[in-house]
Amino acid sequence: MPTVAANGLEIAYETHGSGPPLVLLHGATSIGREDFAAQIPLFSKRFHLILPDARGHGFTRWDASDGFRYDWLVEDVAAFTEAIGLETFHLLGFSMGAMTALQFATALPERLRTLVVAGISPQREPRASVARRLMDPRRADVDDPDWAVVLARRHDAGQGVGAWRTLLPAIAADVAVQPLLTPAELHAIDAPTLIVCGDRDPFVPIGHAWELQRQLPDARLFVAPDCAHEVMVRRPALFNEALSGFYRATEAVAEARAQRGSNVATTETAPAEADHAHTL
Repeated sequence: MPTVAANGLEIAYETHGSGPPLVLLHGATSIGREDFAAQIPLFSKRFHLILPDARGHGFTRWDASDGFRYDWLVEDVAAFTEAIGLETFHLLGFSMGAMTALQFATALPERLRTLVVAGISPQREPRASVARRLMDPRRADVDDPDWAVVLARRHDAGQGVGAWRTLLPAIAADVAVQPLLTPAELHAIDAPTLIVCGDRDPFVPIGHAWELQRQLPDARLFVAPDCAHEVMVRRPALFNEALSGFYRATEAVAEARAQRGSNVATTETAPAEADHAHTL
């Protein structure tokens, strides 16, 4: 897996396909190739997919005992995309990655062609309570040993054996104290946006997703039926259909934002400048 120096880290990432750049940010404790396994085959046909490992995850080495903060993740994404030569791009985030994407969009809205956020609420509860309960290494060992095995498989090679035991409570602690985005900050997100949640998501009540949609200037809401948190994994066909339709509907706006945000896109060839997601 290649790495690039950015924001004091060696950020590991993988890429698939060619076309307009689409950066995918995974959820807490996970990695991109697992969160988006059902999306990579389809969307790599029309996009250049870029999946970075967040700090402390996968092969982006970071000792979570030194802290874990969402504003650092935003800085990481900004530095990473600059380091690989992206001036504007599509951004899709799930859960932790979705909060990172939202905060990135409030800070640097001009760099986004479109935004997709799945499984996130700008409110603290019930996110903090659910995260505090789930992000407990002792719970993983005693009540969910299969998950402990998955965490070791995802992170031991890149972070050191058992490093996830420090990462989990660090993530939960940050969720409990991170500053909340204000309505004014959310209103600054002017890129076309798709908000996704499951109708049984313990982190994100449907009402919270609807409130988020109302606060963004150009947002749509997709609620997956009979689905909990991981919509992309649990309802991949529905998610892919909704995402394809979103990219088709916003193609012209995305292309205009790309042209306005960058005179020359250094990482795309001329034919890939337009957002030809309409063939998905």
